[in-house]
Amino acid sequence: MDVEPIKTTVDELLKVLATENVIGETIETEDKILIPVTKFGMAFGAGSGEGNGPANQGGGKGSGAGGGAGIEPIAMVVVFKGVEGPEGVRVMHLTAPSHIGRAISEAVPAVIDLMKESKETVKDLTKEEKKEETE
Repeated sequence: MDVEPIKTTVDELLKVLATENVIGETIETEDKILIPVTKFGMAFGAGSGEGNGPANQGGGKGSGAGGGAGIEPIAMVVVFKGVEGPEGVRVMHLTAPSHIGRAISEAVPAVIDLMKESKETVKDLTKEEKKEETE
């Protein structure tokens, strides 16, 4: 089997799969950094064959390879300069989110708020315990 068509196809697909195509070039402004995120799909196939004509007259062989790739922008990660923690990072969807994605996006702020409240409650309880110990 002639491997040259396969090698050429794989080399071209590797060019498409370069990191800057999947993650994208970052864009920096005065107050934020934007990081584009994409999804991609890829398919690849190769084959070869040989044979003779009727009554063994003439013959031939051949091989071929093909592939394709598609890239679609799906989100933009926004990092706000000077803002620490989860509040400093946002993900902006560029496509309509799935039902699960929408549910997760809506739940994350509530979870962060609950974590903050729990942290404050633990601080308050710790202060009360220390206060009781000193009395």
